[in-house]
Amino acid sequence: MAPSGCAPHHWLCKGTMLAGGLLAGFSVLSFLTYGYLSWETLGSSLETTRAELGKELEASVPTTQPHIVFILADDQGFRDVGYHGSEIRTPTLDRLAAEGVKLENYYVQPMCTPSRSQFITGKYQIHTGLQHSVIRPTQPNCLPLDNVTLPQKLKEVGYSTHMVGKWHLGFYRKECMPTQRGFDSFFGSLLGSGDYYTHYKCDSPGICGYDLYENDNAAWDHDNGIYSTQMYTQKVQQILASHNPRTPIFLYIAYQAVHSPLQAPGKYFEHYRSINNINRRRYAAMLACLDEAINNVTLALKRYGYYDNSILIYSSDNGGQPMAGGSNWPLRGSKGSYWEGGIRAVGFVHSPLLKNKGSVCKELVHITDWFPTLITLAEGQIDEDIQLDGYDIWETISEGRRSPRVDILHNIDPIYTKAKNGSWAAGFGIWNTAIQSAIRVNHWKLLTGNPGYSDWVPPQSFSNAGPNRWHNERVSWMAGKTVWLFNITADPYERVDLSSKYPDIVKQLLRRLSQFNKTAVPVRYPAKDPRSNPKLNGGVWGPWFKEDEKKKKPGKIKGENKQKKNKKKTSQKKGHSLNCHLHLAGG
Repeated sequence: MAPSGCAPHHWLCKGTMLAGGLLAGFSVLSFLTYGYLSWETLGSSLETTRAELGKELEASVPTTQPHIVFILADDQGFRDVGYHGSEIRTPTLDRLAAEGVKLENYYVQPMCTPSRSQFITGKYQIHTGLQHSVIRPTQPNCLPLDNVTLPQKLKEVGYSTHMVGKWHLGFYRKECMPTQRGFDSFFGSLLGSGDYYTHYKCDSPGICGYDLYENDNAAWDHDNGIYSTQMYTQKVQQILASHNPRTPIFLYIAYQAVHSPLQAPGKYFEHYRSINNINRRRYAAMLACLDEAINNVTLALKRYGYYDNSILIYSSDNGGQPMAGGSNWPLRGSKGSYWEGGIRAVGFVHSPLLKNKGSVCKELVHITDWFPTLITLAEGQIDEDIQLDGYDIWETISEGRRSPRVDILHNIDPIYTKAKNGSWAAGFGIWNTAIQSAIRVNHWKLLTGNPGYSDWVPPQSFSNAGPNRWHNERVSWMAGKTVWLFNITADPYERVDLSSKYPDIVKQLLRRLSQFNKTAVPVRYPAKDPRSNPKLNGGVWGPWFKEDEKKKKPGKIKGENKQKKNKKKTSQKKGHSLNCHLHLAGG
């Protein structure tokens, strides 16, 4: 009989029933079979039983390794959290952040794939070949297979690893799937966006398919019209209920919200009827649902015995998109840009293991830092041959020490649309300022090329029924410029360009950009493959590259390493035609 109050799927119930079953099975089966037992047989059988019980007892010893829960929101704007002054209520996020450590100098990348790749590898985009845009559903592309991932490293030290939510790191080959990149289980979507209820996604007219997976197969059984934020939370609760909290777990929860399409269950609109702008109203409802979901995740951590030894990290993957309801005010720019509004994110750490709870961290932190930080906390080892761009920043967060990080390469994208007026001369012969790039060194930030959408979008922009750019603050001196310099500490809103005042600092940062660029690998941005059409795959988005095709047509699809070398020129030509609108739509 199960222990009182023990659900059949709970780890404790399983362990108790197994131990009791071993003893009962031993005595009944032995006497029925033989009618008697010799001391030798008895001794041997008892040793076997003791060994099995020993394994159970060993599993019951609490782990010293923390449970790690990483929650990644999608397209949440910098202002879109209660403690940043939003009109949208986020009581859960506010409480967790207030009880933990708020990261107020925290940076991610301006789009989905880049942030996710840097989180899971600890490397800048220039070191994985994913410098340009995002991975499109029809591209034969994924996070290069020679990159070791965070879940792979955690598995090495005994972690159970589970991912729930949005992948967006490529899937054209089976080897690219989450379960092949270190996760014991995966439940979620492979693409960058899709319908929250039907889980269908059209990449272009006629190129549509189903995008909900459980491990390596389409999750048709879960196609019950449940809103994805709630469905993913239910899955997380199931995982926590069935796992033994005395063994370490890594949960990567990558919610689809609050990325477009703007959809939410009706009850979450109740507090936001007064918002006239329909996109902002829908966005607010989505964020309210997300906040409730995170509360339910936190309750599950407590209910099933994980919380006291857990580290919960919350992060947005990039800035908000004002045309889709998001707000980054008072920061400049939006998702898809290298202005602060595109890359400075909402982030915090909540954990009973923190030493300085209830504090604010203003030290420089980047999304690549989670890789070495979490591996170290998990008592893992970082191989010497892995060239990381991230730093272990746990003491910075937990104890308030100085960050080991002094710079961030926001990116160098050599195939993004070139700035017309950019030149080597404008870059003092050090750098071609037509190239889109951005770098932060201490207090200074330098941008070159075309940094992307550059308006400041104040809250009153959302006061009307539709988008109203008349309220936006725009600048006229942008025309012709290809170099900007800001002191971000003194001017976090990027209102005063200092490039003409401090040319020597501009030169120093240009040289740093040039140094980074020498370490860059070729860009991976192949042309779309017609074989990716879901119609050829049972109506489902999923791997389409087959090993037998590789043997028959070696010239069409190369291996990971050969592709980097042979596809460089082709990739650049294909990617060069993409504009900013495509960037904003896909990630």
